Amino acid sequence: MPMHGLRPGPRALLEAAGAVIMGKDRALRLALACLLARGHLLIEDLPGMGKTTLAHVLARLLGLEFRRLQFTSDLLPADILGVAVYEREQGSFVFHPGPIFTQMLLADEINRATPRTQSALLEAMEERQVSTEGEVRPLPEPFFVIATQNPTYQIGTFPLPESQLDRFLMRIALGYPDAESERRLLAGEDRRALLARLEPLVSPGELEAWQAEVRAVHASEALLAYIQQLLAFSRESGLYQTGLSPRAGLALLAAARAWAWLEGRDHLLPEDVRAVLPAVCRHRLPPSEAASLADPVAPLLGLPIP
Repeated sequence: MPMHGLRPGPRALLEAAGAVIMGKDRALRLALACLLARGHLLIEDLPGMGKTTLAHVLARLLGLEFRRLQFTSDLLPADILGVAVYEREQGSFVFHPGPIFTQMLLADEINRATPRTQSALLEAMEERQVSTEGEVRPLPEPFFVIATQNPTYQIGTFPLPESQLDRFLMRIALGYPDAESERRLLAGEDRRALLARLEPLVSPGELEAWQAEVRAVHASEALLAYIQQLLAFSRESGLYQTGLSPRAGLALLAAARAWAWLEGRDHLLPEDVRAVLPAVCRHRLPPSEAASLADPVAPLLGLPIP
């Protein structure tokens, strides 16, 4: 995907990321848009596609504190959130924060953990705080979760229910690289060595300023009417078990604002909505039994723009 139209700062960041994650320009741009919209990202794909590397690359280039947590069937909520331990010297319980107290958390293979453990993470993602031992502890700012998920047909997985999938602003897949990118990958340097040399291109203050500018991107009345048309169609067409919720509409608007800002504009166009619609809505639209949809977002993309 051409990057010449992007803002200079994000363009340099995405070009640096693209030197490590080859041939996945669109996925990288969607991931950055997700962060700029202050959302969380779910990557569903086969093992070995670069899901973990993508999270490492973004954390390094954005200068964010980063932690990786491998989800397993015996992982407990306390392993994520933290636990209070009695310390004899102080004569009291002292809270030891879990790995969720970081700016970017990679929740690797989230669907290998039990639903109870998944819920503990997803509640913290929604509230951006953790309530333990009678105290509310805010999570850092910015706070961004990238969760990876293996296809649900693989052994030992616990699929995320729709209500929990809705907590992720976007779901994307990386897929196999094209032939040219794969050849460069095979002939090139080890990805771990490239990662180790990456330097932050953005300061925390700059990232917060970018996020504030994204929130200020203007959405006209006509553009809001277009989003409402998409929401209404998903609810009334009979093609889906459940239509898009109001939260999904807000997610679509936030993601479209981020996409427009990356393109260097201070106002939304319908093309921005269409660019992010598959990543925002596909995991929120389970097709009805009567509808045989190869792609649940295709009918929405086929609607005329008012």
